[in-house]
Amino acid sequence: MARIVLTTDETLTSTYHDVPLLDFLGCAPYDKIPKWVFRFLDSQIPDENGILTQAPYGLRKVEAALLRCCPREDIVVAHPRKVEMFIDENTEVVALYEMDPLGLGPVTMMFTNGGQWRSYTYVKFRELIERINRIRESRKLKFKIVVGGPGAWQLEMRRDERERLKIDHVVIGEVEHVACEIFQDIINENASETVFIRGWPKVEEIPTIVSPSYKGLVEVMRGCGRGCRFCEPNLRVARFIPLEKIESEIKVNMNAGIDHAWLHSEDIFLYKVEDRKNFYPNAEAVIELFEMARKYTRNVNPTHGTVAGALAVPGMIEEISRIVEANENHWIGIQVGMETADPEIIGRLMNNKMKPFSPEEWPWVLLNGTYVFNKNYWFPAYTTILGLPGDNDDAEIMTARLIITMEKELEEKLGNRAHFTVTPLAFVPMGVLKGEEFYRVEDMITYGQFLHLYYAWKHLAKEILKGLPKVMRGNPFLIPFFPLARLGVRIVLRQIEKWGKKKGFEVKKLEPLDIRIEVDEFRWNYKPSLAEAY
Repeated sequence: MARIVLTTDETLTSTYHDVPLLDFLGCAPYDKIPKWVFRFLDSQIPDENGILTQAPYGLRKVEAALLRCCPREDIVVAHPRKVEMFIDENTEVVALYEMDPLGLGPVTMMFTNGGQWRSYTYVKFRELIERINRIRESRKLKFKIVVGGPGAWQLEMRRDERERLKIDHVVIGEVEHVACEIFQDIINENASETVFIRGWPKVEEIPTIVSPSYKGLVEVMRGCGRGCRFCEPNLRVARFIPLEKIESEIKVNMNAGIDHAWLHSEDIFLYKVEDRKNFYPNAEAVIELFEMARKYTRNVNPTHGTVAGALAVPGMIEEISRIVEANENHWIGIQVGMETADPEIIGRLMNNKMKPFSPEEWPWVLLNGTYVFNKNYWFPAYTTILGLPGDNDDAEIMTARLIITMEKELEEKLGNRAHFTVTPLAFVPMGVLKGEEFYRVEDMITYGQFLHLYYAWKHLAKEILKGLPKVMRGNPFLIPFFPLARLGVRIVLRQIEKWGKKKGFEVKKLEPLDIRIEVDEFRWNYKPSLAEAY
């Protein structure tokens, strides 16, 4: 039993059989997909007597912060399916770490028709909260139910839902530097219903995790600094985690038998960046980071990065690939924000995203940056956004044409080494665009957006057929999963075509953009000055 029980919903404790990008299954519409699909694709992290053997990284940070002021026996990180084991009359707080509790995230809003259908994340979050409430009521206990994490804002936005679920407190913001005070205030009944944390912890206030994190995730920086207007993390002050703290966390995971180091950041190529004007990468620091991680495992992956950062210093990408021994049987995956192909929109809403290049060069940057990735066995998973403020059909059709251009040009240059995906997301009003309207695909879609959506999914279907076997090589789950994925993506593509016809939209052939792969003219050394890089 514990005074403080930390947990999360089951969508964040599934390994999804280690299939790339299947973590997004939580965003799927629960009522529109046969329930056996969710059961088939789910594979939960094992527990030891109800305690999670791995836990989401944010939950591990809260655990580490509380251990500064609480004895170990007072805190437990429980598997959501075993949370009952740790709750009794001594329990004072049950706190949930959540990413997308009400299904209002950009991916989920896209897949659930603007939130009109229930997402898997919403269903599993409700199940867990209702179960905890039943424990509290049936045993007449007095502990507080608290929700925090990146998705906590959803419960502040939808206060009626929060009240129905009998959630006592919602904590919004980075918590490590004030976790002890907040939990003590909650226990003493001195906390507000919504706790807004002002400011951020300094690097020295961010604790090192003491127990293994989900999939070996370790944070290398926090915040970004590029300042995209729709993005909450990018508006935060950028802080770089020292190499020795990152190494310490990798050791925690490796000692638990985890053979993978996921290096988490908003943009891996901005690690220890010194050029805050042009965002030219500090290539030596980024390479040193990968060299350190490689001492412990060959399986080193970044989570997120910018295509501009990769293109600015192609030799950095080449060197990282050499360090981690990337090859045709060992690809490096990375999530990258494409957002739009339109230079005007990228310059107006994301005027630092393409630096050290200009907004006018953005489509060229995307094509050539993808070439740099692919040439070095990096597999970028791009996301775009439907419904950006000031969006228009010319911009949307340009994005569709860029997908066609990238597919054609990369295959001509690289053959079977050409790989990327594009996943359109629904615009969610965040950052300085909080006052804008949520994008609802069913009500708001235009012809240009339909073509953007269609050609993105058409390319995804092609990638599942040719790319998935490459990135899942050695995974026995590929045998039953591949036919299901192949069938599923074809069904989705047919449904998009049928849905488009109902809307009056016909698929038409689009011409590629007039841009070419020219990156081989750059110097590939990772130590040139900015002027020499072009």
